[in-house]
Amino acid sequence: MDILTAFKISGSGLTAERARLNVTAMNLANANTTRTMEGGPYRAKSVVFQAKPLQSFRDALDASSSKDKLRQVEVVKVVEDNKELKAVYDPSHPDADANGVVLFPNVDVEEQMVDMISARRGYEANVTALESVKSMAVKALDIARR
Repeated sequence: MDILTAFKISGSGLTAERARLNVTAMNLANANTTRTMEGGPYRAKSVVFQAKPLQSFRDALDASSSKDKLRQVEVVKVVEDNKELKAVYDPSHPDADANGVVLFPNVDVEEQMVDMISARRGYEANVTALESVKSMAVKALDIARR
């Protein structure tokens, strides 16, 4: 694997984890939003990742190199969570129905915090991989200069 391929793989991981972190932050920010522009309470969202073959120009020309392909990650879509909304009795709330029940978002704050920590750790791992590749490249250049 060459240096640019390693950068591309880690870069795709950084992009995916950033998207996951953004969606998690959006979920936490809307944990108490009972009225959205679409109507109704906010629904938690999740990011769907997919492994995508990393194809270099050389691989594209050589059709026989189909096994043991390197893969990168990509964000396929952001989906809404279909869990039940939280029903809370609060007749004084402006969004309460005729029975005094308010529907709150299905955002589980603890789950979102765990997801945020996981996304941060994944991001850090990709940064560490990039720094390692960069360090190896610099050392290879130092060796070539001697």
